[in-house]
Amino acid sequence: MPAENEPMLDRELLDILACPETKEGVTLGGAELVLRLNGLIERGVLQNRGGQKVVQRIDGALVRADGKFAYPIRDGFPIMLVDEALPLAAADSA
Repeated sequence: MPAENEPMLDRELLDILACPETKEGVTLGGAELVLRLNGLIERGVLQNRGGQKVVQRIDGALVRADGKFAYPIRDGFPIMLVDEALPLAAADSA
């Protein structure tokens, strides 16, 4: 059972989701990653891959297999758009 702050995603859905750019698999990011990303969002310093400042908190994240980007989950729905991907280098340096 997921922790309180982790989104509920159907395991079958998670198994078929892939990065729309590279077709790599994705895994559910942990609570610590989500907290770091939300901290960057709250400070107004996180930009998505499309260059837009991210202003809406995320409920979870799907991390691309190479660990470079995460796709946000909002209201239980993964946002699997290349321009919406969140660079994880920003979260690692936070």
